[in-house]
Amino acid sequence: MKKNWRIHQYMKRFGPLLIVGVLIMGLASCDGSCSSTPAEYELNTSSSGGGHVVISGEGTYADGAIVTIEAVADECYEFVEWTGADVDDPYSPITTITIDEAKTITAVFALLSYDLTTDSTDGGAVTSPGEDTFAYDCGTMVPLVAAAEEGYYFVNWSGDVDTVDNTNAPTTTITMMGDYSITANFELVPPGQVVLTTSSTTWGSVTDPGEGTFLYDEGTTVDLVAVADECYEFVNWTGDPVADPNSASTNITMDADKNVTANFALISYNLTADSTDGGEVTSPEEGTHTYGCGTVVDLVAEADECYEFVNWTGDTVANPNSATTTITMDGAKHVTANFALLSYNLTAASTDWGEVTTPEEGTHTYGCGTVVDLVAEPEEGYNFVKWSGDVGTIADIDAAETTITMNGHYSITANFGFFAGGNGTAEDPYQIADWYHLDNVRNYLSSFFTVINDLDSGSIGYTELASTTAHEGNGWQPLGSSPPFVGSFDGQGYEICDLFIDRSGESDVGLFGVVGAAGIIENVGVNGNVTGYNDVGALMGKNEGTVSTSYSSGRVTGIDYVGGLMGKNEGTASNSSSASSVTGDTRVGGLVGQNEGASNSYATGSVTGSDYVGGLAGRNEGPASNSYATGSVNGDDCVGGLVGKNEDTVSDSYSTGLVTGTGNVGGLVGQNNDDDEVDDSFWDTETSGQSTSAGGTGKTTAEMMDIDTFTDTDTVGLDEPWDITTVANSSTRNTDYIWNIVDNVTYPFLSWQPV
Repeated sequence: MKKNWRIHQYMKRFGPLLIVGVLIMGLASCDGSCSSTPAEYELNTSSSGGGHVVISGEGTYADGAIVTIEAVADECYEFVEWTGADVDDPYSPITTITIDEAKTITAVFALLSYDLTTDSTDGGAVTSPGEDTFAYDCGTMVPLVAAAEEGYYFVNWSGDVDTVDNTNAPTTTITMMGDYSITANFELVPPGQVVLTTSSTTWGSVTDPGEGTFLYDEGTTVDLVAVADECYEFVNWTGDPVADPNSASTNITMDADKNVTANFALISYNLTADSTDGGEVTSPEEGTHTYGCGTVVDLVAEADECYEFVNWTGDTVANPNSATTTITMDGAKHVTANFALLSYNLTAASTDWGEVTTPEEGTHTYGCGTVVDLVAEPEEGYNFVKWSGDVGTIADIDAAETTITMNGHYSITANFGFFAGGNGTAEDPYQIADWYHLDNVRNYLSSFFTVINDLDSGSIGYTELASTTAHEGNGWQPLGSSPPFVGSFDGQGYEICDLFIDRSGESDVGLFGVVGAAGIIENVGVNGNVTGYNDVGALMGKNEGTVSTSYSSGRVTGIDYVGGLMGKNEGTASNSSSASSVTGDTRVGGLVGQNEGASNSYATGSVTGSDYVGGLAGRNEGPASNSYATGSVNGDDCVGGLVGKNEDTVSDSYSTGLVTGTGNVGGLVGQNNDDDEVDDSFWDTETSGQSTSAGGTGKTTAEMMDIDTFTDTDTVGLDEPWDITTVANSSTRNTDYIWNIVDNVTYPFLSWQPV
């Protein structure tokens, strides 16, 4: 008991340490593969032809596996060796291979060859192939001919005759499936007897008296019977004369040695194929065709458009309900392919705000190919948008009155809404085709829009929404102010013309009131007469988003922050222009009243104001680059051909318009803050009437048309050359450069400008 207690105490104290030690020793003895999956490799097998390979397993084996492989030769072939990877015995058809990597093994087989030895007894000889030993490939069918000498007759073949076609016939064949030795046997014809030799061509046989050589007493009449194989017919007897050479059953008189052959031929039958209306038999084509007995003929029936195959009628075919089937020619046959006209259902429905009036909503059945009139009518105040659903055969899915051709089962929906089409996503923007559609933008300020045609005074909704009488004489109501427009508006190059706005007591006035930071306006032109108070422009009153490739023309009037394209730009404007004449009080510009970021843009309209008046921008508080102005500028204080007052940077820009004012007047810039720069920019001292500027360098008209002014850094006022190149004429553009110029003919112009 005491000893056991001590053992217990020992194990209690040191047992855990012993267990840990055992675990550590076990881990130390692990070579890194203890927890890893054993490697597996593929064994690929092939043969040279003449046999195949049988392997144990599935083709993928664990590293170190020993796999049994067997080469199985086809008939007439023998195994030669294994090639490729090493095997245990490369010359044994059954051997093993050890898998220690991916391996490929090939079994090589060779065609067997056998000897045929022929000889004969006295009284004749083997004339084909002769008498000797001959080598043939396994499976070869060798012709045998035994010829008797005079006074002898052929009796039979003896020896290895298992594969001789007819051992009693002097003319026959032997198939070489081994080494064979055969003998042609002859005997003397007994006195008073004669020999009858019978044979046949392929596809039949002589059944009476059989085929071979037969002895008869001289003068005997021997019955002859020839029987044809299936699908063949007896033709005639040839050789020595018989009683009736054209009859399969006849006789021959044995007054001498005789030799006769029964001849056979393949029977032929006619197949006639035709069809009903609605299709045709394309194989073997319609008409009558001749085939050998037993031939299996493919039949294919093809329906015309709007028809379907029904069945085959007439003689029996393999599958009468399948357009593609077969018929076996065991007699004369006649088949007809039958077709029927298809019928299809048209289901018509509509969204809210309209209905399908023709053919009425619901399901209607029509014959295939029928052209069905479709008419969709919107409710008052709504527009037909488009047809959706199975629209592949609708003549014009965008037309409320159109047609659909019934080439299948179709379900269609007439869609109505506030726009000409689309769902307001980037992939499928709302489509604007009239003034009502444009006015509906205000209800979807964060959606995507495209203009699909020009709008003018003749477009639907103009009188009600954008004319001098609209909204009690105030004209168009700007889109988006509070909240602003934050969607995407793509004019696609179309123009919104004849816009009238007279809201002299309102701010944020233009086609759009305010475009928010996320808003995008592009590829649109605006023409009209726009009047407002502050933040006034033809395209928009204030921009906080992105404007590109847009333009304006007409007249813009306001008090503060007034511009031809936009009143105030707190976002970006690029590749845009204005030809609008602009009138205002403070911060008045040909393109923008106050700018915080404009590039690659220009203005050509006249500008009139009081303070901060410029041909491009009245007041510039952001970068202005690669831009120009050509319109006349008139004001009181801070008046410039390009910028009235600059509080940021101006670069690679110029102006040419007449500039007049009373204080802080400059050909390019009226007033420039001390810390702000005007770089590589110029004005025409002759056309502007100004010899000085708060920034930029004055040049004569000739110098302004000389490319060296803009590329030669030795030129006064040019530190860095412009991105400019010469072109042949003013109608030519080289868009690899920002600027183009016809040297000594034109001022620089932007390469994106319309011709």
